Amino acid sequence: MLDYLLTEEQQMIRDLARKVAVEKALPKREEWDEKGDFPWEAMKAFADADLCGLYIPEEYGGMGISVFNFCLATEEISRVCGGVGVTFAASALGSTPIILFGTDEQKKKYMPEIAAGKKLAAFGLTEANAGSDAAGLETTAVKDGDYYIVNGTKQWITNGGEADTYTLIAMTDKKKGPRGASAFIVEKGTPGFTFGKKENKMGIRCSATRELVFQDCKIHKSQLLTKEGMGFIVAMKTLDLTRPGIGAQAVGIAQGALDEAIKYAKERVQFGKPIIALQAVQHMLADMATQTEAARALVYATARMIDAGAKDYTLPASEAKLFASDTAMKVTIDAIQVLGGYGYMKEYPVEKMARDAKITQIYEGTNQIQRNQIGLSLIKESASKSKK
Repeated sequence: MLDYLLTEEQQMIRDLARKVAVEKALPKREEWDEKGDFPWEAMKAFADADLCGLYIPEEYGGMGISVFNFCLATEEISRVCGGVGVTFAASALGSTPIILFGTDEQKKKYMPEIAAGKKLAAFGLTEANAGSDAAGLETTAVKDGDYYIVNGTKQWITNGGEADTYTLIAMTDKKKGPRGASAFIVEKGTPGFTFGKKENKMGIRCSATRELVFQDCKIHKSQLLTKEGMGFIVAMKTLDLTRPGIGAQAVGIAQGALDEAIKYAKERVQFGKPIIALQAVQHMLADMATQTEAARALVYATARMIDAGAKDYTLPASEAKLFASDTAMKVTIDAIQVLGGYGYMKEYPVEKMARDAKITQIYEGTNQIQRNQIGLSLIKESASKSKK
């Protein structure tokens, strides 16, 4: 691994996240994956280790906003289990709209318990007919005196049903298109707010994915984030900030698969010697290692850029998510190939890692959407340069 010149605090965060994940998630990951059990035991351990507030300002109970520190922890957790990693990271996704756009009162109300790991958060954007097309939302929030009446269904929401705090994007004025969307904070237990069944997924199976169902759900106007019509901006700014975290998840999954492939290649004997001595296997491992390191470098550089105060990071955030997730998919499939028949069996973790890796190419904007975003950013940059 490259020397990223981590500070003593950053090394501590990375090592602590790794230690807790190995102790609490590793022994249970196969069982949690098989049964689809939510990893509360691991989440409690992360809370006890003070890892849940890595991205939350100190004045609201966290360790100070740091995308880089959050990525370090997310990578190490995902290196052990992608499902636990996304459970950890999705709480940050649900919290970020409040951190970016919430009032001081809203932040004081919700952030301390999330930072302490006492509660989880979730982000309600995707719908059956509004995934990549976030502007096609059908969930509505109609003003009625001091309240908004919300109706609609959000789909495939990570931490759905398990989280206590939800940030929701709904249409307050359909006539205005994207400018008619608004953002709200909704608490679990609010009348009219229920959940669908837990989805039976291909990968990240211990992570809870459910529908959020709103039927004449009354939300007080104090739960509005920023002001009406800002919902689309809230969503896009949130995703720009959290996409490096998806990249970190992907890097962790890739690294975990590489670790397993190297371990197996050193132990597996064919033709009278360990297969790691075979040039064909060495070349596969070399490519896997190089690709993983390149993805890590891009994710880390993007996270550090954001932490340094960059104003516009849409392009690198999309590139980091795109490249790291494509890398995770390739590296995990190659790890299965290194293990051969064993790699295809559930007794070995690489088949799970490949299943977990696939979703990183899909959620928080598919990789096709990332390519669209990158292309538009390049056009914008080119137009800006040509005017100078």
